[in-house]
Order: sequence, then structure tokens, then C-alpha cells
Amino acid sequence: MTLLSVLDQTPVIDGHTAANALAATLELAQLADELGYTRYWCAEHHGLRAVCNPCPEVLLARIGSITQRIRLGSGGIMLPYYSPFKIAEQFMMLEALFPNRIDLGVGRAPGGDLRTAQAVAAGAYNRGDIFTQQVTDLTDIIHQTLPTDHLAHGVLLQPQTGTRPQLWMLGSSDFGGALAAQLGMRFAFAHFINAHFGERVAQMYREQFRATHEPRPYLAAAVFVICADTMQEAAALEKAVDLRRVQMAYGLNEPIPSLEQGEAQEYGEREQLLIARERPRSIIGTPEAVTERLHMLQTQFQADELIVLTVAGSYRARLRSYELLAEAFQLERAS
Repeated sequence: MTLLSVLDQTPVIDGHTAANALAATLELAQLADELGYTRYWCAEHHGLRAVCNPCPEVLLARIGSITQRIRLGSGGIMLPYYSPFKIAEQFMMLEALFPNRIDLGVGRAPGGDLRTAQAVAAGAYNRGDIFTQQVTDLTDIIHQTLPTDHLAHGVLLQPQTGTRPQLWMLGSSDFGGALAAQLGMRFAFAHFINAHFGERVAQMYREQFRATHEPRPYLAAAVFVICADTMQEAAALEKAVDLRRVQMAYGLNEPIPSLEQGEAQEYGEREQLLIARERPRSIIGTPEAVTERLHMLQTQFQADELIVLTVAGSYRARLRSYELLAEAFQLERAS
């Protein structure tokens, strides 16, 4: 059976508030728990009108309190901003609250523009220059394998628990795959960012994997998906996605376009070329069409799991998309 999980960016659709977006995240998390999805990840972003979660660790605590069995995690924490020890403390706290349910996924992107990154990091954003060392430190802190000459060696990591968060590397290039392989971590490739050579990165990750913290490689492909009941509905949803892609290409800091905005938008030749270039990053259609493409992609990646990101011009349509996927993949619902 294919494992399906959720990546949620807490999107703010035009005409809605951040409070609406957060409420929609909580509703989706409960639904995903009931439908049988494996994990629910929250992404970290800063300074963007389209998404409103700058602190996944806070929202995950809330989600954990209203769900029962689904794993919860960060997809991901943008580690260049932070002290690895502090991140370890935060996720050990989540692990203590929700044992054997916590994933700690990390990435090196700023989750916003560089000016915002400098503001978040009080002018000290390192642009990933020491990311490799940060990830190495984080894994050693979590697993209590720090070298004796490390400044944090011997420092008590609280809260003390009998379990540990599951560690993941997130990436959209060969850098993340190589680092995950070197450190023996699970790896999630962001196909929704880079749709063109992910299978080569996946193959490299498996071939170079060193069994340390994990006994074998474990790969997830993170995919942008919208599933609709009809092709007509799918086409309308895709128009709003197209508009969002154009906005991003032009550097416009706007909320997620609504279905009405997507339907009304007209494009010139340049925008049409841009849309055609970006569409491979999305899988949008009816359950039959989407399922076929997802199975093909899973085979290409030899992925152990698929992580589904759905950003639509309607919160109702987003919920329905995850319902249709759960039915198509015959996920085991909570009893």
C-alpha cells in the first residue's frame, strides 16, 4: 500500500484572513488523521502574504492536541536561522507531549526573501554557509553522539524521554540528497519545487547512503497535487494555480489567488510560456488521472512515501482533494 502524507503551508486565500487559514489547517489536520494519512507536516515561511506559519513547532503542538494517530512534523525548520540545540529542545518537548509521533525535518532555504531572512535572524542569517555543520550537530544532539570537544557535550537535553523525533532532510537538489546520505537520514525531495531531475537525486541518495542513524535509506517525494471530482472543476482550480505561479515569477507578494481571480485572469504570450514551464511541478485532475501520475512518479523515484502539498483557491476544494486521494489510494480510516 502506498503511504500518503500531508505537507501544509497554511495558505491565505485572497479575501480570507490568517485566522481563517489557521482554522483551515486545524480542520485539514483532523481530516487527515481520520482518513489515514501517515504524517502531517507544517512548513516554515516568513514575510509572505500567501502563507502564514513562521513557527511550525507552535502550530504542531496545537495540532497534536486535536489529533490521535497521525505523525506530526516540520516540513521543515529552516535551520540556518537557529541554534541546533534549541531546535532539539523544541522537538524533544513535542516528542514528550506526543510520543512516537514527531518528525523533525530541516532545510536550508530562507523561507522568504533575503531581506526578511536578515530580519528574522537579527542580521546574522548565514545563507546556509554552516548548514552542514548545523545538521551534523543536530543529529548528534538528538542521538547523544556529540564529540567530547563540542561545546554542547554533556549538556542535559530536556525534556528527557525514552523516544526521539524522527529526523529528515528536506531538499530540492543533489546537495540535500548527498547530505542526507552522508548522515544516514531520511530524505524528502521537493518535486513541487524541482520537477526535472529528482529521480537522479533519489538514485544518488540511495547509492551513497551510509547506515548510521537510520539502518537503510528512506525516501519521500513531496508533490503538488489537486484532485477534483470532475475535469471541469480541476481546470478551474488549475487556473488559480497558474495565476499564483505568474505572481511568484514576477516577485509579487500577494495572497493565494481565489478561484474567481484565476477564472478572470488573462495572459500575454510571456505569461503563457511561463505557465507552460511551471505546470510540470503540479499534478491536477480527477482521481483516476492523478492516481496514475502519482504511481508513475513513485516508481520513477522508487519512493517509500508520497507527501502531498495542496494549495487551492478554495479551502473546501483543498479538503475535498485530500478526501478523493484517500479514497483512490484506499487509505485505512480511523475506526
